[in-house]
Amino acid sequence: MTRARQWVLRRRPSGEPVPADVELVELDVPVAGPGQVLVRNAYLSVDPYMRGRMNAARVYAPPYEIGEPLYGGAVGEVVASEDPRLPVGTCVQHELGWRTHSVVPAGAAVVVDPEQAPLPRYLGVLGMPGLTAWVGLFDIGEVRPGETVWVSAASGAVGSLAGQLARLHGCRVVGSAGGPDKCRYVVEELGFDACVDHRAGDLEGRLREVLPDGLDVYFDNVGGGHLRAALSLANPFARLVECGMISAYNGVVEPVDNLGLIVGRKLTVRGFIVWDSAHRTPVFTRHVARLLREGAVRYDETVVVGIERQLDALVGLLRGSAGRGKVVVDVRDG
Repeated sequence: MTRARQWVLRRRPSGEPVPADVELVELDVPVAGPGQVLVRNAYLSVDPYMRGRMNAARVYAPPYEIGEPLYGGAVGEVVASEDPRLPVGTCVQHELGWRTHSVVPAGAAVVVDPEQAPLPRYLGVLGMPGLTAWVGLFDIGEVRPGETVWVSAASGAVGSLAGQLARLHGCRVVGSAGGPDKCRYVVEELGFDACVDHRAGDLEGRLREVLPDGLDVYFDNVGGGHLRAALSLANPFARLVECGMISAYNGVVEPVDNLGLIVGRKLTVRGFIVWDSAHRTPVFTRHVARLLREGAVRYDETVVVGIERQLDALVGLLRGSAGRGKVVVDVRDG
């Protein structure tokens, strides 16, 4: 009989996660109970927030528990069902990833159509990262045509879409990314107006060269020195959209010592969690799905093969070495 595999948290990481912090265990394939479905996962999501949930402190969601399976976004096929709404063969997206097989309450599974888009898209551009980019730009940032927008982590799943949406909305868009190859990709393939390599040093100085008139909206995925630079470059009444602070997720916090500019320049600094805006999903989906059909936006994925590489994929994402766009793990042969 086919066996299932899942990742379990063994201890809280100190700094960057290492193999001893987690364990990949093998077990019998679970059985769906009343109102549940058994999903054979095809792809698992890899997202920066997963590192934060390995810590003991609750931020906006409960932390992962030691000795318990890790979890996150996943997409796959229903292979056993105890709910008539989700028959065998239905493809669904759910939040019980980090494993090959998931028993999911039927009400927590979202039906997806592999004929409309490849399954990994529902973990990326048509899933949580895409909704994050859309909500952050339009609802939180209230971006307006003619404004100047800076997006950090511009080659990633959220930043790449946020910048393209801003360009389509009539904005001048500057990105920042790690390394010349990623910067070339952001400008030449995603269509940003400019991109700054944050690994080249003097981030603020380099940004001033490409933002001579300052910025009106900053889409922050990094925090730390990037946030400090954004405050220095912000125009009066600029909006700073605080989506993520990946620079601090492994416990190294860069100081931001110019917060006084928030008052003097009358800035709006607003953090958000995308699931608070779940009701915006239908509007977002219609908008972005149309842009994808028209070829108006580009979206890339980095596919890592094998469930045994899930931790490696997360570490690579946190280091900025994982590749372009959304990172997913292919577990179809897992």
